[in-house]
Amino acid sequence: MVHLSVDLIAQSAAYLKTRRHESLAQYLKKLTHLNFSNKKIEDIEDLSMCRNLTVLYLYDNQIKQICNLDFASNLTHLYMQNNHITRIANLSSLRKLSRLFLGGNSIRVLEGLEQLGELQELHVEGQRLPVGEKLLFDPRTLHSLSEPLHVLNISKNNVDDVRDLLVLKNLKHFFAADNRIHDMKELEAVLCRWPELRRTDLSGNPVCHKSKYRDRLITVCRKLKELDGKEINEMSRQFLINWKASRDARKKVRDERAMSGDAGVQFCAELVRNPHFAPRHGNFSAFLRGSKPPRGRMPTGAVTAEGLRTGRFVRQWTMKSLGGAHPPEDQGHMSV
Repeated sequence: MVHLSVDLIAQSAAYLKTRRHESLAQYLKKLTHLNFSNKKIEDIEDLSMCRNLTVLYLYDNQIKQICNLDFASNLTHLYMQNNHITRIANLSSLRKLSRLFLGGNSIRVLEGLEQLGELQELHVEGQRLPVGEKLLFDPRTLHSLSEPLHVLNISKNNVDDVRDLLVLKNLKHFFAADNRIHDMKELEAVLCRWPELRRTDLSGNPVCHKSKYRDRLITVCRKLKELDGKEINEMSRQFLINWKASRDARKKVRDERAMSGDAGVQFCAELVRNPHFAPRHGNFSAFLRGSKPPRGRMPTGAVTAEGLRTGRFVRQWTMKSLGGAHPPEDQGHMSV
């Protein structure tokens, strides 16, 4: 079993080159970068003499638990990917940590980072999870990272829903490739809440096969520069934005016409059932607005094309002919 300890550091090539000029204690006190990657290390022992350590490389080892790092209050970069870690813990003392790499472990829940107010970059991609399980997110951790976090990598973790990540409002880079994200509307609702997003990779998700997937995300994310490894041309983005605005405007006009047409049908049907309906209700425009009929006698006149301008009805009845009398039997309907 290999332990990361002071004795192991003393045997390293980096120290052996300098031991003629300084003692081990002096060397450890000045040490800022420590690289023990791919050394079959299984745990971390007391390294409290390395108080000025800022960067620690421990990737490609056999570490099962994050521990004995309370001394490293100046640590800014921690690389522990491709180990056997099952839980994120014991990092609360690393208040200056800005980059954390934990990909390729066996972590099931993104948690334990509530005290890391300076964390800007977090990588937890490719966790070795049991069949059928996905990476989960602790709301407390997400809330604590809502301001500082700029980069998040959750690729290859069976994630099917990213709505919990809405709170990460300052994300600039988001990597979630090879997951199970499938709902286009939910994805748009999340990405539109990240105004600073510049780069995202969602390749390998079912949502990528949705109609107009790329066009819709480019339109929603106004500052996005790269999507799924492909750069976004600003001219193309502006074209899509203009096209969407034009399409929405046409849809609005169609909807208004459809609603007005339905109201016209309702008005004329009521007029056929009740010949006194038109004099009491006033004009068709007021009917469409849902306003109350004015009191007093209504002026005589025709229910003309102006009154039925949104419908297709052409038969006109004068209000005079309807005044208190039922329409003739042969006029019991209106021509269409």
